[in-house]
Amino acid sequence: MKDKRILFVSSEVVPYLPETELSSTSFNAAKNAHSKGVQTRIFMPRFGVINERRHQLHEVIRLSGMNLVVNDVDMPLIIKVASIPKERMQVYFIDNEEYFKRKAVFTDEDDQLFPDNDERAIFFAKGVVETVKKLNWAPDIIHVHGWMASMLPIYLKEYYKEEPLFTESKIVTSLYNGGFEGNLCEDFAKKVFFDIKDKKKVAHLETPNYVNILKCAIENSDAVVHGSETIPTELSEFLKTQKVPVLGYELENQRDAYLEFYTDLVSGS
Repeated sequence: MKDKRILFVSSEVVPYLPETELSSTSFNAAKNAHSKGVQTRIFMPRFGVINERRHQLHEVIRLSGMNLVVNDVDMPLIIKVASIPKERMQVYFIDNEEYFKRKAVFTDEDDQLFPDNDERAIFFAKGVVETVKKLNWAPDIIHVHGWMASMLPIYLKEYYKEEPLFTESKIVTSLYNGGFEGNLCEDFAKKVFFDIKDKKKVAHLETPNYVNILKCAIENSDAVVHGSETIPTELSEFLKTQKVPVLGYELENQRDAYLEFYTDLVSGS
């Protein structure tokens, strides 16, 4: 995998957010690949709880400035960047004042999901793709972690399917046990349908709970990784119906297992 390019897209990454299985695994996957000579880029949302001064985030003017359309509304895209200390890895942050300024991640002070989490996920997916296009950086592998990043596979496979930069990219989605209770906005499917004019493609989002959002990601991925030792039973059963390579949960030899998995995907073996 040396000299190959892997784009890691995650809802959460340490050290910018608290340590969880998801934030640690997505960071370690990128770190391990980087240590083996793989070219890496990490993308995550710029949540308002991230201390920009402490982590030395700064806006990249040449990448910012465009508007992304979400549900027929123009939303300004701001790109910020930082480097993870000691690792020499760049992290790009997708930002927007309305979606990400609030001092919280997914829920309010009453632990209720933000009503615009669906639009935040759409904006994040589009923001990642548009930024990578501006960087003119064609990834061999795109590894997606976390439900807020899970719109990326369907947008790459459908909305951006004519984009030559991603023609050879293989999409990997990691599945985790932690998610959220309840549903996102009931209009989630309609908002995605604004971009992707195929109701069959957005059918899972008609009931936008955690499992269905991940089903949508799986259907549009080239491979799947078990990021947790156990995942929701409904996801496990659904995965059995999909003809994609699956990497089981790895803890002790995660570094080698992930790299071998990436290599097999790129080589088509």
